[in-house]
Amino acid sequence: MNTIRLNTACDADFINQVEKESEQDMSLCYQCGNCTAGCPYTTFYDLPVNQVMRLVQVGQREQVLSCKSLWLCASCESCTTRCPNDIDVARIMDVLRHMSRRAGHATERRVKIFWDAFLSSVERHGRVHEMGLMATYMTKTGRMFTDIDLGMHLIPNGKLSLKPHTMIGKKEVSEIFKRFNEERSS
Repeated sequence: MNTIRLNTACDADFINQVEKESEQDMSLCYQCGNCTAGCPYTTFYDLPVNQVMRLVQVGQREQVLSCKSLWLCASCESCTTRCPNDIDVARIMDVLRHMSRRAGHATERRVKIFWDAFLSSVERHGRVHEMGLMATYMTKTGRMFTDIDLGMHLIPNGKLSLKPHTMIGKKEVSEIFKRFNEERSS
């Protein structure tokens, strides 16, 4: 178990940034632990969700942004559903993941590669193209033949398309990514 020192300098700018980006009031969290109790991945986390929340409350930027819990969060929203103060904990975790990326902390390499491949696919096609996502992920991680036997069953049954599906609204999705990239670069 890691000891977390709360007597180190508090980064008030970090707290304000998390609150602004998530539109959540961090002071509402009183550490009931319901978020952690409901989290299906908590056994894999280095910091349980309630500890992440507490570290944000006390402004521990580096400790939070470098934890692997952010990258293992499935955004299932169990934490949000269980919060007695209606804090959108999953949204805070998502904001922290984005902040972690911007700060150059990617503790779970394969998860980050999957995330990048997923977002890239959605940006290009308006929705995820599973075959392209798998090809990108396998190429970048070196896991070329992982689950190939499963793919062989999915393709003939029409569950895995070799080419991207067409969709209505592809241009609008592309515009979302364009605005995001413009805001990020300014």
